Amino acid sequence: MRNRKIAALALVGAFMSCAMAQDSGVSFYHKNWELACDNIGTCRAAGYGNEDEASGSVLLTRIAGPGTVPTAEVTLADIESDGSSPVEKLTLWIDGKSVGAVKPAKNEVWRLSESQTLALIRAVKGSGKVEFKGGPAPFVLSGEGASATLLKMDDVQGRIGTPGALTKKGAQPESSVPTAIPAPVIQAVKVTKEQERPLTAAEIAVLKPKLLATLKEDECDRLQSPQDNSEESGDGITLTPLDKQYVLISALCWRAAYNEGYGYWVIDSALKTAPVLVTDSASGYGQGEIFMGQKGRGIGDCFGTANWVWDGEVFRKSRESTTGMCRYIHLGGTWDLPTFVADVKPAR
Repeated sequence: MRNRKIAALALVGAFMSCAMAQDSGVSFYHKNWELACDNIGTCRAAGYGNEDEASGSVLLTRIAGPGTVPTAEVTLADIESDGSSPVEKLTLWIDGKSVGAVKPAKNEVWRLSESQTLALIRAVKGSGKVEFKGGPAPFVLSGEGASATLLKMDDVQGRIGTPGALTKKGAQPESSVPTAIPAPVIQAVKVTKEQERPLTAAEIAVLKPKLLATLKEDECDRLQSPQDNSEESGDGITLTPLDKQYVLISALCWRAAYNEGYGYWVIDSALKTAPVLVTDSASGYGQGEIFMGQKGRGIGDCFGTANWVWDGEVFRKSRESTTGMCRYIHLGGTWDLPTFVADVKPAR
């Protein structure tokens, strides 16, 4: 059960599709391609080489709405590079023919032109061979899974049957494509500067049953198993004031080989009301924000992340994302593939 939970928490390697809505996005993967569409309608499709060829990745991004065009970026693997010979020129080749140099952008990313992007898409949908030459070895982009992923992108954005579809084009007017959804707005609220403190034994006796009542069977194992959450283990329950009315309760919920998750609950400062669980998989808290960063595997080449912001009454999810498949490309992850974004207004 723990291994399954870690994989889900890391949000890497196993995805589930869900309907586009204001509070959710869409994730999909097939073979060497994956898709992440966020809650405002922007979709990002990432393609890789074969799994035994850790050479690079391509990212196709398309914002929602009629008339928009996909953009493409490419990055080369650098985990095994010593950085002594940086790539100075990168060229796109399709079916053995040069399609021109790719322009460097920033942070080890190169950006394709519109014509190069469309040529790449045509190639990966069929049987074309796409290569990027100029690095230590050619990066051969796999087409396996590309057609299904691009079809899913068109489906999520409502483009199937329109002239702008990447896959199943048609005569439906481009104006029928849904426009982007406005991002939810979160007004952050300042929190008190009072410090975190451990709960007293009397407070734990009152509060712990309430915390347990918020949990499902597979949530916060260590809190549900007293022998695993003793004060001697250093995993006691703590309290951090948010304001005069609310406090934040925290407890270590689980530990695995290379991840751990903390539970966070909001309750009134008198500890009398029912606590509200925010998450049992956070990595930390600071200045009104709970954040999560979980590795997909020990080397740290893929992560799942999430954030929640205090709005004066509840912690609201402000972002959820992964860095893409675990493909040994960059330490820290390859891309930023959000499935949820929000417009967070700074605390006044």
